[in-house]
Amino acid sequence: MVSRQRKILSFPAKDGFTVNGMLVTGEFKEEKDLYETPIVLLVHGVMGNFLARGTPRLLPNALEENGISSFSINTRMAFMGQIFGGGIFDDSIMDIEAAVDRLAEEGFRNIVILGWSLGANQSVYYAVNIQHPNLKGLILEGCSYSLPLSNKKRLEKWDSIPSYDHIYEIAKKVLGNDPRTSKNDRVFIVYRAWGPTFNPSDVELHTYKTWWFMRSPEATNAKTYEIISDLSIPVLFIHGENDYAVDPDEPRELKRILNESGNNDVEIKFIPDARHDCMENPGATVPVLIEWLSNIS
Repeated sequence: MVSRQRKILSFPAKDGFTVNGMLVTGEFKEEKDLYETPIVLLVHGVMGNFLARGTPRLLPNALEENGISSFSINTRMAFMGQIFGGGIFDDSIMDIEAAVDRLAEEGFRNIVILGWSLGANQSVYYAVNIQHPNLKGLILEGCSYSLPLSNKKRLEKWDSIPSYDHIYEIAKKVLGNDPRTSKNDRVFIVYRAWGPTFNPSDVELHTYKTWWFMRSPEATNAKTYEIISDLSIPVLFIHGENDYAVDPDEPRELKRILNESGNNDVEIKFIPDARHDCMENPGATVPVLIEWLSNIS
């Protein structure tokens, strides 16, 4: 009998950034069952796994109750990275790579990445660039068609201050000809980024460099629709029927692109009574995940 586990693992990405993760496993009759049963690698949204509600907080225990292990990592894209300059979208691939490698080293053979919100776009970016033999599928929750396009549409909707185009012009001046190596970065505030008021809840903060690689017209790797056709592994989109942040047509369009590229192992499940976070309705979400994961081997 293999006992339940709850433990924190810390390990470096290639560039030395420390990735922290919570491994949650249940009881298994034999050790081989632990390592052959799919394990879900959870990649958070903007807030990070240990600051968020919903999927990042609730899903690990729900999966464990159904015999599925999980590993929740905090990448450099967690909220302070976005504000303090370390959250460069293009570099986040190294954090997911390190986590997949660590799970494989531990002995897990069937790894599925579940990316939530921003994490969904990160997960696609990882999977199209690094084909690890132990990675068997992706679950994309609240996945944006394009992070730059989503940001532009949202800021235009609420008439943000500054506007999307103004941010872009300022960023070009601040970061210069080589944004990647520029040392001239600083924090900026976007008012009316999430709603019509100047209240803190409607404000968004970035540095110009983190915005450039995640939200600007130059953020090529965050334009998921441009890169997702290279995915050949199984993909499950889950999407809240009442999602206020990502339109339901966005995963539909991403599925179309995948199908046209030859990947027919793609499903979409819309979760009733859920918004951007499907675990607002765990009774509908968890059975969908367990059924899909049962076919992973």
